[in-house]
Amino acid sequence: MVKKQNGTASSIREKSPKRKKSIENGSMSSARERSPRKKRNNEEKYSIETHLIYGRSFTPKWEYSHHVVPPISASATFRLESAQRGALGFLQFAHTVNNEEVEVKAPIYIYDRLGEPNKEMLEEHLAYAEQGETAVTFASGMGAISAALGILTKTGDEIIAHKLLYGCTYELLTYWYPRYQIHTKFIDLRDLTNLKKAITPRTRVVYFETPVNPTLELIDIAGVAEIVKEENKKRKQNERIYVVVDNTFATPFCQRPLTLGADFVVHSLTKNIGGFGTDMGGAVIGPRWSKDKLLLYRKDFGGVLGTKSAWTILVYGLPTLALRVRQQEKTATEVARFLASHPKVQYVSYPGLHTFPQYELAKKQMVDYEGNFAPGTLIYFVIKDESPEGRRKKAEKLINYLAKNAYTITLAVSLGNIRTLIEHPGSMTHATIPAEEQLRKGIDPGGIRLSIGLEKVDDIILDLSEGLEKI
Repeated sequence: MVKKQNGTASSIREKSPKRKKSIENGSMSSARERSPRKKRNNEEKYSIETHLIYGRSFTPKWEYSHHVVPPISASATFRLESAQRGALGFLQFAHTVNNEEVEVKAPIYIYDRLGEPNKEMLEEHLAYAEQGETAVTFASGMGAISAALGILTKTGDEIIAHKLLYGCTYELLTYWYPRYQIHTKFIDLRDLTNLKKAITPRTRVVYFETPVNPTLELIDIAGVAEIVKEENKKRKQNERIYVVVDNTFATPFCQRPLTLGADFVVHSLTKNIGGFGTDMGGAVIGPRWSKDKLLLYRKDFGGVLGTKSAWTILVYGLPTLALRVRQQEKTATEVARFLASHPKVQYVSYPGLHTFPQYELAKKQMVDYEGNFAPGTLIYFVIKDESPEGRRKKAEKLINYLAKNAYTITLAVSLGNIRTLIEHPGSMTHATIPAEEQLRKGIDPGGIRLSIGLEKVDDIILDLSEGLEKI
């Protein structure tokens, strides 16, 4: 005869001293320790593309024994079993560097602004995708850029940036940062001798996009990193220069700047990584030592990625990145060839074309996880006319026609969507840059940016062909 046990299963668990100790120490639950997924090892034998779907086979960020898809976290604050556990959670926050115990144990979640499961799982995946040591997410791409520069610069420091940047980044560096006495020197980084001449004792960051928004010109990441590396040999640790690359246009599928010598990568997750145009987000990927500084910056400045956005990007965006970009690149190549052969187009900038001025650098620098050439999903082209004003008017006429009549092309800013998007950088995304300065920086008044989606290539070309006939 089996002796009847006293009390319910839950009361037995509550009385278990072993479980209580586990809770107080913030360690993994016994159920999580028995997770069958934890036993799967040799993860490195699988491709990175597969890792974008699965991430780590086991993570203490969530209980993985039963969920095929990570559940969405829906609480802004988290229950604590004791004051001691709450104190330990605050003690652990932003104290991860050189603290292996914090890394291996289940985190103590306190408040969404400090951290929660979906964001932290996404961060693990992003760090792996970029082959970096750590990642911290933010509410937007500009939030990520501000954080990266915010932890690397202080009053009196200097930033060297490529002459052409996304409009909001340009405004950050030319309007806001001067208020903090942080100066930015804009140079043409395509010529690396310019960088050698521009570096001063005050220089702390070299910042650029590659491909550049919107012209798609490239910066030699390894070349920049080598110059900075040589300069840093002469400097103290607190005076070193950091290379920060905005990799939004390329995505980690097409290019991984950290493997080429960059120190930090920033992303707008809203674009190709998110992929569907439903959620905003940003990320900084960099060395392990930067994680705590980035977490504190996010906590105090408040640019926190929303939980639901993190979940969407984690479950839908990043796992489909390789599939989407591979198809979009094939389409972009065909569309670029069509535009390059059209009599009403003055020139086309696309890294995948043999006529692209930096084609050899593109083949060397822009490669996917298997080493294949990956020229990206964006095209920049200029309408033909003798005068800048004539090109501008024709560009606007084409865009307006497509906005009203095209089925496969949508007039909208942003990029990396499953839908093909078209916009006029001079009057839209880069409008904060004065018109005369746009010309000096390489933005033509007749320039058009095209972000290729997942539509059938023949349909996109059909809409473009009909639109070009009207100008």
